[in-house]
Amino acid sequence: MQETLLDKEQTKAASSSSGSKPKLGFLGVGWIGRNRMEVIARHEAGEVLYIADTTEQNAEEALKSAPEAKQVGSLESMLRKPEVDGIVIATPSAFHAEQSELALRAGKAVFCQKPLGRNKEETKRVVEAARSQNKLLGVDLSYRFTEAMQQVHKVVQSGELGQIYAIELVFHNAYGPDKAWFYEPKLSGGGCVIDLGVHLVDLAMWSMNFPKVKHVQSHLFSKGKPINMADGKVEDYAAANIELDGNTHMQLSCSWNLPAGQEAIISATFYGTNGGVAFKNVNGSFYDFVAERYYGTKTEQLCTPPDDWMGRAGVAWAERVARGEGFSEEADEFVKVAEVLDKIYGR
Repeated sequence: MQETLLDKEQTKAASSSSGSKPKLGFLGVGWIGRNRMEVIARHEAGEVLYIADTTEQNAEEALKSAPEAKQVGSLESMLRKPEVDGIVIATPSAFHAEQSELALRAGKAVFCQKPLGRNKEETKRVVEAARSQNKLLGVDLSYRFTEAMQQVHKVVQSGELGQIYAIELVFHNAYGPDKAWFYEPKLSGGGCVIDLGVHLVDLAMWSMNFPKVKHVQSHLFSKGKPINMADGKVEDYAAANIELDGNTHMQLSCSWNLPAGQEAIISATFYGTNGGVAFKNVNGSFYDFVAERYYGTKTEQLCTPPDDWMGRAGVAWAERVARGEGFSEEADEFVKVAEVLDKIYGR
């Protein structure tokens, strides 16, 4: 079987003795930003040097986990520090592209929460800044780094499924975001698709080696009524049919506040002429995932929980910064995913 992405990262980390821990600034330390900071520090993948957050309580909580760090007032304050190697960004979506581009042009590597941009143009601008400055750009597409998705990716890449003709992607969340900006299209870039669907579109396109998208048809709803982005609303339910080069049909459905009977339904299933393989959550959990291989009516489990995957993407990025890696062409994948989302939104 092929070596997984996690295997490669662990091999690189074990073989690299020359890299020193990168010195990092953390912009936005709410629960996601603080979690990423804590995991990077726990794995000794980076040194937490500076913390900045517009909410004082967030900064205070983060400093309890990183007492050696210094609180500063802004991103610009961190960018002026020559000792800072990279910036980890976990702010509202409207700021991601601008803040990432500023950091990159200041000569810092960047690890940003998704979405990197609210649309393809914003995303492309950040990637071009990373390319021009030869700096490593990472996005927290965290499900790639679960052991379950690693196993699914390995099966898809092996070719053993034969012709993959159908991909079913589902992310239903029984809850909705608790911040007002999520519901403002100009700030968020969209609703459940750009918040949740981005992960699944990324997983499918990544597993299939980013094929050309031939056609997209979508339906967006808000509180049960059809909408389009010109209505000034964001969708809380979306369904999309996506035709990929190679005669593969991809179907996406995602939602906020859906009466799903459980907290979440999350899955990415690949069907081929020689069977199927699926990444799926367990018992409505947001955190526990299995990988399953399908042979007709038979199911084989490839991996089961527990898996301490949260923050793993940030650790991998920090380890690459430590090894002195600059711009990677993988960053173009962020633009390709943004382009699919734009098509779903009719942009």
